[in-house]
Amino acid sequence: MSRILYLGLGWLCVVLGVIGIILPLLPTTPFLLLALWAFARSSPALGHWLRTHQSFGSYIQDWDEHRIVPVKAKLAAVTMMSVSFLWLSLGTNAPWYVIAATGVTLFCVATWLVTRPSKRAQ
Repeated sequence: MSRILYLGLGWLCVVLGVIGIILPLLPTTPFLLLALWAFARSSPALGHWLRTHQSFGSYIQDWDEHRIVPVKAKLAAVTMMSVSFLWLSLGTNAPWYVIAATGVTLFCVATWLVTRPSKRAQ
């Protein structure tokens, strides 16, 4: 039964990751990494398919094996976080404490992301 749940979770995450390619506010990478985790527990063949996928397999392998985040991905993520924060701050009537908590959270996530390696150590 747990194999079926992991398999379902894996496919759900793949679908959400693919949708995230099109929709800028839905992240792709976390869903694909979660799919890899779920497939590792349910179907080694699907895990292999995801790790060797033509479009995003190399990114998944780099993260899974070396914890590498490409500069292009860092730039895209920090840009989207900044735009989202600006929209929250200037385009909504959110309370100040929601804006402050969101800003602190996004800053921490951006700092963590930017400090990840961008290429393999020599």
